[in-house]
Amino acid sequence: MSRRDHEGPARDGRTGGGDPAGGVGSLANSSITDTRIAAAQIYGELRAGELLDAAFDRRTARLDARDRRWTRELVYGSLRRRSVIDAYLQQRVKGGFGRVDADLIDLLRLGAHQLLFMGSVPSYAAIGQTVELAKRRHGVGASKLINAVLRQLDRDRENLTLPPTSDPVESLALEQSHPVWLVARWASRWGIEETRRLLASNNTEAPLVARPVQMVREQLEASLDAAGVHVEDAPLVRDSLVLAGPIASLTELAAFKKGHFHLQDPASTLVTMYAAVPVGAVVADVCAAPGGKSVELARTAATVFASDLSFPRLRRIRENIDRLDLGNVFAFVADARRPATRVVDFVLLDAPCTGTGTFRRHPDARWRLKPSDLSVLAALQHQLLRSAAAHVGVGGFLVYSTCSIESEENDVVVESFLRDHPDWKLEPPPAGTVPPNVVDGGYLRVLPQVHGTDGAFAARLRRTR
Repeated sequence: MSRRDHEGPARDGRTGGGDPAGGVGSLANSSITDTRIAAAQIYGELRAGELLDAAFDRRTARLDARDRRWTRELVYGSLRRRSVIDAYLQQRVKGGFGRVDADLIDLLRLGAHQLLFMGSVPSYAAIGQTVELAKRRHGVGASKLINAVLRQLDRDRENLTLPPTSDPVESLALEQSHPVWLVARWASRWGIEETRRLLASNNTEAPLVARPVQMVREQLEASLDAAGVHVEDAPLVRDSLVLAGPIASLTELAAFKKGHFHLQDPASTLVTMYAAVPVGAVVADVCAAPGGKSVELARTAATVFASDLSFPRLRRIRENIDRLDLGNVFAFVADARRPATRVVDFVLLDAPCTGTGTFRRHPDARWRLKPSDLSVLAALQHQLLRSAAAHVGVGGFLVYSTCSIESEENDVVVESFLRDHPDWKLEPPPAGTVPPNVVDGGYLRVLPQVHGTDGAFAARLRRTR
């Protein structure tokens, strides 16, 4: 399912603690750096079904800011390039990956990414550290395999080629490291070249985008500039700011501590702009975590009831509420299939989804998704939409949104709901509420390859009787 927490990317390729091998000494007083130990642990948790953001936060909590950035570059970068890395490795593993332990494959991926794509890491460090990790986790025999494969990869680095294929979809999927089934469905919708632009967008690092809170853009810009933070204009949303330069520690910025901004991609901001919540409305945000949309809704709403099924994720909403000093947002645990609110003026249902619009933030998601997830999630989305509608008063509004770019989760869900509920109609906001190039047939539709942001969809529905 989709996660809508938009943590910023690593931009700093430097190694931690001044160590060119990548990180400070390990916790166990061995030669393996903490950064690489954390990366291997994160990969193990991904295999066990954990989500990348949660695994990364847990395993890097004790690292300093530079080491966290280095580890992020390694883990997120290797996931973005997994198909290419695997192709190079399989050519050098006798018999391919078939008989190799999954953990050893992941160690090879981490080592190969350091060798080929992290220019700050010397070859001896990339190879030696990965060999030591394999020895610690699997013994001497496994470490010899790692050593042989990575040394051959290092020797061949100037002459690496991908396996040839005559199928343009398979070729594109390999070059841009995406599952073939996803590339095939996108190519059938948009064609090869636009799909290529989408995949390239997915393989970029998403920027940090700041939204001013209880101050105007110019005040926030001045505050950030005084702290030495370079900012640029964000796409599509006039008062958002891209934090364009390296930041030693976001949470240590005075403007952050004082609650002068929160982080939100323009695509998510556009959903709340498109919602056009009337001043003084009572709003229920029924799938609210991590809370960014609740913050935006609170700009005009009298009260926002922000609920989520996940108690750990609800803590993030409460942390935001406290830091931003929002007295009109109330967070609590509730299942959106049975919202614990009375009838309200306005409901936002930011539904769980495949998250195909946020692959640049969540590179693990592309490898975790299965074709069957589309139908499974669509069934849940239909159920959630019906439940949310029951809590909207006559004349009130319901906004259904996702961070998916798949029609099965977007248009199809809404059109099915409208056919079954003649007392509802699509009613987009007044012209000029959002840029015209993100409105498609009354829906909000934001596409990474077109707009340079995350992907998003929203439908604004009014209850007529």
